[in-house]
Amino acid sequence: MRIVVSDSSCLIDLRKASLLDAFVRLPYELLIPNTLFDGELVKFTAAQKRALVRGGLRVIDLPGESVLRAVDVTRQLPRLSIHDGFAFVLAEQHAGCVLLSGDGALRTYAASCAIEVRGVLWVIDELHRHNLVPVETLLEALALFAADDTVRLPAREVAASIRRYQGLG
Repeated sequence: MRIVVSDSSCLIDLRKASLLDAFVRLPYELLIPNTLFDGELVKFTAAQKRALVRGGLRVIDLPGESVLRAVDVTRQLPRLSIHDGFAFVLAEQHAGCVLLSGDGALRTYAASCAIEVRGVLWVIDELHRHNLVPVETLLEALALFAADDTVRLPAREVAASIRRYQGLG
């Protein structure tokens, strides 16, 4: 089963759109570093976090050498937060995985290291491809993303996704 390593940004956006339950039903092994799960998902309720874990999200403890690697990466690239470094290192340790991130600097760096990078719009497409969510629900999520200033998705790509899913509905 293919591994998807998630940073926190996509999970936050999926929570806003009420798509977390569907996300964990995707046919992937879903991983997140424990530091992101514990420290970055601050608006998630304890029940939401438990539901993610029950749904299959694996919270991974990074050993000391991985923490040191993350610190080294963030020293080389100051635009990355330490949490970005943790997500990168976890993805780096799983050859052939997908790194799920909305952070531009992390996406660019990971891609330069030959790590496949995807974002929340890919998740929307995967939810549709696997028939986990009705098209109308995906359109509602995309409209929410387009209207929410805290969701940092490319407006042009969101608009294109909206048009594509309107054509399917």
